[in-house]
Amino acid sequence: MYLGHFSLREAPFSITPDTDFYFAHEGAQATLNTLLVALRSGEGFLKVVGELGCGKTVLCRQLLKTLQDECVTAYIPNPDMGPDDLLLALAAELGLKVSHRQHRHQVMTTIGRCLLEHAVHGRRVVVCIDEAQAIPVRTVESLRLLSNLETEKRKLIQLVLLGQPDLDTKLARPEIRQLLQRITFSEYLGPMASGTVGDYLRHRLARAALSEHTDLDVFEVDAVQHMAAISAGVPRLVNILAHKCLMLAYGEGVHRVSMAHVKLAAVDTPGLTKPFRGPARWWRWLRSGSSRQSTAVRTAGEVYE
Repeated sequence: MYLGHFSLREAPFSITPDTDFYFAHEGAQATLNTLLVALRSGEGFLKVVGELGCGKTVLCRQLLKTLQDECVTAYIPNPDMGPDDLLLALAAELGLKVSHRQHRHQVMTTIGRCLLEHAVHGRRVVVCIDEAQAIPVRTVESLRLLSNLETEKRKLIQLVLLGQPDLDTKLARPEIRQLLQRITFSEYLGPMASGTVGDYLRHRLARAALSEHTDLDVFEVDAVQHMAAISAGVPRLVNILAHKCLMLAYGEGVHRVSMAHVKLAAVDTPGLTKPFRGPARWWRWLRSGSSRQSTAVRTAGEVYE
């Protein structure tokens, strides 16, 4: 792969949500700050809606990482389940021993006792539910019941819903308006500003750098500008383009990513706002070259195809 070529210890543009690569661009940091302030103030129900590929999951994990030393945290990555299964998943995250044979009321009672014990010892409990747009309507009632768990002074559990814009559509349904009314803070996570993309690329290269001598200015200015334009600042698309561009530069044996590399990488990258339409696919271009180019295309194919 291109790691040695660019003096990197790991792939800098993976699309997995790794908090080591969290980039605090203006929108992400503002959302994170709002969540932290609201949770530390005792708010019970919060919501974050973000476009596809804009970093909701990594934001969620960064939030949990920030809170891990000051409260009990739980994470449910896939809430597409029935009411009973959701409660069982939460109980498991809290380290409770429950079974499918127990009635919903019994599971809820067990969870409530656990939360009350944490409250007695001054521990807050924060639960993040990712991909919340996938929660079935019939399961929403379980969330409402959880939000009812409180003492005279404080909420026993704080819930953060993170989802795509479909989440707002679901919460607007008349039959679940009671849950919508309980959400005290709602944030929107959008793409990065175009002028931030260059800093984002350098940040990820720095996090993946093999040493202090690693070159962080791999992407030429016009390449960065074009990448920002066609990706619309969506971090996932930037990552995919940047990874392919590094493959192309490695295949040519050069240490700079040019506008031409970005245009070639865009050919096989769906979801771009202004995709470049060249006469040939970039895979074909790579295969026509050296053995290094062949290695590059194989590795890129393994990662993204």
